[in-house]
Amino acid sequence: MTENKNKKPSLTDWQQLATKELRGKPLSDLDRATYEDITTKPLYTSQDLEGIEHHQSLPGFEPFLRGPRATMYAGRPWTIRQYAGFSTAKDSNAFYKKNLAAGQQGLSVAFDLATHRGYDSDHPRVIGDIGAAGVAIDSVEDMKILFKDIPLDKVSVSMTMNGAVLPVMAGFIVAAQESGVAIEQLNGTLQNDILKEFMVRNTYIFPPAPSIRIVSDIIGFTAQNMPKFNPISISGYHMQEAGATAVQELAFTIADGLEYVRTAIDRGMQVDDFAPRLSFFFGIGMDFFMEIAKLRAARLLWSQLMEEKFSPKDPRSKMLRTHCQTSGVSLTASDPYNNIMRTTIEAMASVLGGTQSLHTNAFDEALALPSEFSAHIARNTQIVLQEETGITRVVDPLGGSYYVEALTNEIATKARALILEVEELGGMTKAVQEDMPKRRIEEAAALRQARIDRGEEVIVGVNKYLHDDGNEIDVLSVDNAQVREAQIERLTQIKNTRDNKACQKALNALKTGAENDANLLELSIEATRARASVGEITATLEQVFGRYKAINSTISGVYGSVYEGDEEFEKIKVEIDRFAVETGRRPRMLIVKMGQDGHDRGARVIATAYADLGFDIDIGPLFQTPAEAVRQAIENDVHMIGISSLAAGHKMLVPALMDELKQQEASDILVICGGVIPPKDHQQLLDIGVAAIYGPGTNIPKAAREMIQMIKQNATT
Repeated sequence: MTENKNKKPSLTDWQQLATKELRGKPLSDLDRATYEDITTKPLYTSQDLEGIEHHQSLPGFEPFLRGPRATMYAGRPWTIRQYAGFSTAKDSNAFYKKNLAAGQQGLSVAFDLATHRGYDSDHPRVIGDIGAAGVAIDSVEDMKILFKDIPLDKVSVSMTMNGAVLPVMAGFIVAAQESGVAIEQLNGTLQNDILKEFMVRNTYIFPPAPSIRIVSDIIGFTAQNMPKFNPISISGYHMQEAGATAVQELAFTIADGLEYVRTAIDRGMQVDDFAPRLSFFFGIGMDFFMEIAKLRAARLLWSQLMEEKFSPKDPRSKMLRTHCQTSGVSLTASDPYNNIMRTTIEAMASVLGGTQSLHTNAFDEALALPSEFSAHIARNTQIVLQEETGITRVVDPLGGSYYVEALTNEIATKARALILEVEELGGMTKAVQEDMPKRRIEEAAALRQARIDRGEEVIVGVNKYLHDDGNEIDVLSVDNAQVREAQIERLTQIKNTRDNKACQKALNALKTGAENDANLLELSIEATRARASVGEITATLEQVFGRYKAINSTISGVYGSVYEGDEEFEKIKVEIDRFAVETGRRPRMLIVKMGQDGHDRGARVIATAYADLGFDIDIGPLFQTPAEAVRQAIENDVHMIGISSLAAGHKMLVPALMDELKQQEASDILVICGGVIPPKDHQQLLDIGVAAIYGPGTNIPKAAREMIQMIKQNATT
């Protein structure tokens, strides 16, 4: 009896007990498959760590699995950042100063889409974009207002900028210098990750080759002149937002990093001269342990691959440091206060994974740009984690967890295999040109959306536990027209008061430098100092490099595969087939993205889903004007235009499209809107003739059935 009582339970004993608790059901019923093609088990033991050695490492030492610093948060907590830009430089400056006083530790600047795409505020293509999704910057004078009375020698500044990275970075440097801060004192991070723009976010300007050169020029300039500044933040965040799995986000981000290192070395730099200042940026979603494992695996892979491919002498060249941001795509428009809990959970995953800085999204961002109220809650989420939870007391508190260590190893193994695929294609630039990463991410996004629509993945308040208390969230509203008018007035004043000969001389030098092999950031700084605008610097480079236009391609069959055998889905397809027989053609829809908003996950998921249902789908090119969209709709003889809006451009762009339809005598074409459109704006759009508005979380098959009825009704009136 004593021997049995003291016997240590074995794994077999656990399996027998667990099977008994399941009352005869197979134990395998508790296994769960993830989007990463990783099957998680209900129990992990020391046996799952056999053959895995790296989990026994220590923080601060290679391969940095447990953190890039020995003491991590016990020595210094992560930096609290909030990504924000409030229309004008003046409003943003006031917001930054208020947040710094309230405990924020670094600035993270959100620019408007016109700035991202290198257009000045007076350009006709950006009428609906000025100040709508961030701060408008046309010149160094705007930059000086943006950072007025903020000590740039003490405050770290992160700038999310990729396409117009040269004039924006130049503006930051000149603004600092003219406020008395030396260039070598500047501390912060420039995103400067153009490869992921070609994959998912689409705020590119120039073709891939010259864009990569620009990245390299900035890395070279900062290595020589800005020892405290991170010249690039290699970003997976936007991949996750576009639908990438954790494995895809990790693999493609690391592959991007390898490509940038390779490019810098090819241009004559030594790896240890710049690699220690490279940084990364990951998105953090709701799969709690997967996200923790992803960050740990990222440090492991970067250390291993840098050693294998470039043999740096400085250990810091193999040290992955990262910023994280909680997920935007996990936020829901319905029952939006649930988003506060989602962001808190994601923030905890970021911290337990070992991030160096963090931005927490505001709960109302599925409805509009964040308000001061919601941004306050988001920031305080981090402060509470730092000050009240005790998380900062221990380095890598989940280190040694059987589950976390096994999951870290599995995600690293799968990501390494995908990185090898990219390398075999010739590196990430070649892979991007072949559309491989974009296609894989789109397939993952469509698959996940189908599972959500079927209820296989629960989203509380969207497809389960629905609740609507009728309270409308008070969201931020931007007077786009007023912001544009003020920007144009200041821009005109600058052009009228500057030395135009000196400005043109600097722009000519920039053009010559682009035609040759000069450092383009250095020349952009001189042009900016001469008061050249963002748009003028971009246009000068465009004369040499051209402006890139993506080739439209779509996927099919992925969304529909999840619904194979589904009775309701088949009924909708039959209804569409009947419509085709009765009218002589299938329901046809043009999906458009107007303005400079390049976030096209929603548009592309809708395109593949409706095509799988039986619609004829046309997709307009990115960055269309309302007139261009209407022209394409008429030429393609569509029943309906579907407008995808995520960046607050709907107020000006949708009315402009409706007016254009009237002018072209094409008002019989139905218009629907989807995306991030505040509920208080719905009636305004319905009043001008929009047929329906579908927000985030809309069930696609249900909406498709409604749209068929709209088309039928429209045909009989």
